[in-house]
Amino acid sequence: MKETTMLELTETMERLEAVAEALEQTAERIAEQQATLAAEAQQSVGKIVATVESAREAELERRLAEAEARIVELTAAAAPAGRKTLPAGVATMLAKQGVPLEAGGTFASMEAGAIDSALASLSIEQRIAVKAELLRAGLLG
Repeated sequence: MKETTMLELTETMERLEAVAEALEQTAERIAEQQATLAAEAQQSVGKIVATVESAREAELERRLAEAEARIVELTAAAAPAGRKTLPAGVATMLAKQGVPLEAGGTFASMEAGAIDSALASLSIEQRIAVKAELLRAGLLG
């Protein structure tokens, strides 16, 4: 009976060792799977973040293009168009200085040098005022 009990104990011990080894291998496989899943999850999160950032960048680029188009539109609307009419006082002063004016006080754009020579007899303040009016009217570039 002692022999049977010893034999049974030995077999039981061998089975327990085999089970313990199988459990260790299973634990190692689970740890490896968790590491793989964690790496895949990080890649997925990275892809999601990249997608969100790309969408945000695209939205910002679209808004920037709209803003630039609006600026161009507003600049074009504010730009002087061809001929302008000068205030009566400026038109009279230019006529007295020999700058040719067309009917109705309109003035075709002239070179700055021609205007400077025509306004040479005026004081500095008067020349500045006349040039400022010409700039406002879009006639002097």
